[in-house]
Amino acid sequence: MKEAVHLVRLAALFAAGFVAFLVIRQMVVPAGFGKYGHFRAGALDDIRARPISYAGHGTCEACHDDQHNVLAKGKHAQVSCEACHGPQNRHAEEPDKVKPVLPDTRVLCASCHESNSAKPKKFPQVVASDHSGGEPCKSCHVPHNPKLSTEKGQ
Repeated sequence: MKEAVHLVRLAALFAAGFVAFLVIRQMVVPAGFGKYGHFRAGALDDIRARPISYAGHGTCEACHDDQHNVLAKGKHAQVSCEACHGPQNRHAEEPDKVKPVLPDTRVLCASCHESNSAKPKKFPQVVASDHSGGEPCKSCHVPHNPKLSTEKGQ
């Protein structure tokens, strides 16, 4: 019978720990968590409340069809305009007032094409400092269709 007292104490300690866990969990875990799997349901409302910053590929294409035609024929056809040019919703809303800044191709192109052993072997990779000698990529390549050369690069 003396051993039973130790088991009762152990069970009570375990039960108290479990109740403490449930209370702390209730205080820490946000309401709505788990409604959509391992996501907080309120996160969708938080995201919707943020201002829209990306215009979308179709919006860019509507005004810049000449650039879209060059892009569509090149290796970057599947790359969204805003992947390189950044969020452009404000430019789409006020094209005369908000002008997008052209990216520095020395930095931008290297972010994808700098040589890296983790990239697939067939992916175009260069050591930018050796390849261009510090010149911007657009001095030799047309960014929307990099297989085309600019006049300086011919």
